[in-house]
Amino acid sequence: MAEPTPIYRAPMRSRTRELPAGVGAEYGLAHGLVGIGPGEGAKAQRMLRAFAELPDGTFVWTRDTDVRYHLGRLAGPLREDAAAEREVGLPYVRAADWLKRPFGPDEVPADVAATFARGGRNLQRTHSESAQRRTAELWDCCR
Repeated sequence: MAEPTPIYRAPMRSRTRELPAGVGAEYGLAHGLVGIGPGEGAKAQRMLRAFAELPDGTFVWTRDTDVRYHLGRLAGPLREDAAAEREVGLPYVRAADWLKRPFGPDEVPADVAATFARGGRNLQRTHSESAQRRTAELWDCCR
């Protein structure tokens, strides 16, 4: 049996600009991308490298300003994006295919909702077999 496709929380929150939660996600949804902000030091470089090395097809969840969840998949290599940096403070992006349909809090896998409830600005893997299965089901049924 094949390994399940990994899933990540992608809050798309800048580390350098104080914008309301969800603004970066809405930018990413509108422009077909997933972005992360700059950081400083060795940890930031490791996080950027890890983002770059995720395989295309990796599932990503984000949440907009209306607290609706959106499901996408990575679909391209890491690149720098001056417009995304200027608009929402997310200079490093990857293309993403997003489902058109948003999901309410009661529809997303509970472990995915829990990663957003904890807060934070980092791209973070959700290690949950049930969340991986449910994410794949939602992708298959709603694309």
